[in-house]
Amino acid sequence: MNKTEEQERKKREEEETKENERAWKRMKLGFAVFGGGGIVGGLWALYEFGKPDVDPNGLTIEDEFTHKPMIQQYFQRMWKSLHYYQKMIQEPSRDKLLPDPLQHPYVQPKYTLVLEMKDVLVHPDWTYQTGWRFKKRPGVDHFLSELAKEFEIVVFTAEQGMTVFPILDALDPHGYIMYRLVRDATHFVDGHHVKNLNNLNRDLRKVIVVDWDDNATKMHPDNTFGIARWNGNDDDTQLLDLVAFLKIIAQNDVEDVRETLHYYRQFEDPINQFRENQRKLAEQMQEEERIERAKAKPMVKQWTRNLLGR
Repeated sequence: MNKTEEQERKKREEEETKENERAWKRMKLGFAVFGGGGIVGGLWALYEFGKPDVDPNGLTIEDEFTHKPMIQQYFQRMWKSLHYYQKMIQEPSRDKLLPDPLQHPYVQPKYTLVLEMKDVLVHPDWTYQTGWRFKKRPGVDHFLSELAKEFEIVVFTAEQGMTVFPILDALDPHGYIMYRLVRDATHFVDGHHVKNLNNLNRDLRKVIVVDWDDNATKMHPDNTFGIARWNGNDDDTQLLDLVAFLKIIAQNDVEDVRETLHYYRQFEDPINQFRENQRKLAEQMQEEERIERAKAKPMVKQWTRNLLGR
């Protein structure tokens, strides 16, 4: 290696060393800025959430922390406030999600049908030309009008109310859906919005949830009838089959729907299994009818001979 190459190599090494030093200084400055911001933010949170409440006259309102050392007061008030906001996020906004059942002379449906909105009744669709739109599922009008005769229909979804209410206003102009529950009525558990039916204020023996998301109904799997998530296809017929299934439950006056739903929960496609059970039942009834007709023919002949005095 000649002298010129050696000088160039040393020059590159010096430049790399200087660049590394500059990068390290920038990194330290960034850490200092973020650290300082964190300290300032922490102090602001401590002051804002830890300060005592005041009355309209500006006088301090005593609480359970008032007689403790100042620093301890602020930390404990801040912790209490943060716990309160965490609870607001994770738990429903109220303990009783639905009003008490209707009393005589009004008629309270025996069963409550809880429906997910997204990908059960409507499907969100986005294009560059139209932006976000919600497509109505085939058969949804018939579904709501028929089941409103037998069920108290409730939409319960993790979507925000500002999204849900205009959609349901357009989807259900006749008011078949009696109540609408949105995100603030759910529990937030392990990153999922979960529907806790214990807060529904209804007899769980008479509550049926229709949903495609197991995480949303994991607190009450035996109250859930799972259906496939609708992706917007126009040849879908699941709601029509679901009408038949739910009307059979209502017309047979099932005492505890959880027993029936537990049976169908073992199948990957409950709707398809219901269709298969219907087919088998129809075949069985046809066979029984054929046997009864076969038995009746000799009896008719005997009655005819008797009438004729033979």
